[in-house]
Amino acid sequence: MAAQASFAAVARADGRAALVTAIGGEHAGERLLVRADGGREGTLGGAELDAEAVAHAHELMWAERSELRGDLFIDVTAPAPRLLIFGAVEYANHLAHLARVTGWRPYVIDPRARFATRERIPDALEIVRAWPAAALEQLGGIDRATYLAVLSNDPKIDDEVLRLALRAEPAYIGAMGSTHAQAERRERLLAAGVAEADLARISAPVGLDLGALSAAETALSIMAELVAVRHGRGGERLSQRSDRKIH
Repeated sequence: MAAQASFAAVARADGRAALVTAIGGEHAGERLLVRADGGREGTLGGAELDAEAVAHAHELMWAERSELRGDLFIDVTAPAPRLLIFGAVEYANHLAHLARVTGWRPYVIDPRARFATRERIPDALEIVRAWPAAALEQLGGIDRATYLAVLSNDPKIDDEVLRLALRAEPAYIGAMGSTHAQAERRERLLAAGVAEADLARISAPVGLDLGALSAAETALSIMAELVAVRHGRGGERLSQRSDRKIH
């Protein structure tokens, strides 16, 4: 039961891990805890089965879902999703609010101290007044469950964020900007050595097409896309889904 107890402790600490339980076969009832840093506790009874379990665990703990895979049940615990918002602009204020309401952890990053204030963005979990590289180091870097919304429209900030993000494997990269601004950004990033294929990883313009007019509505469109991406959905209308169910 040590692996089970450790898994419960990780969950209480708002950490990330997976508990794999064999529910069939000769090793039924055995448990293996796999931590996000690769640490393990327990065994399912064999090296081959443990290796299979570890592969499933690392996939699902970052996808943030529990699943039955054959004779293995993978139970996942994970912290609330982390949203890094670059640019302490008006959109960031509304987006941070919506993120907190929906249970996400929003952080706002901007080196411009006159904009990055608690008075302007009261719902940010933390406001980091630093350039992107220093801010990311302070916040522990970018992992596979990190979502980034780049909103400043200042090339000095946005380009640095995007270059750093494209070197990592975040869950999502979104960037605000008009068609003209996006074209100019694309040329700058290509000139800086970013590969064409990597540019396709940026969701730009950020958000779903809700017909948003105000800053608050634009933030809603961004939050809607974030939720859709997190759950592997396209953001279409439920009434137009062919597989909809009547509740």
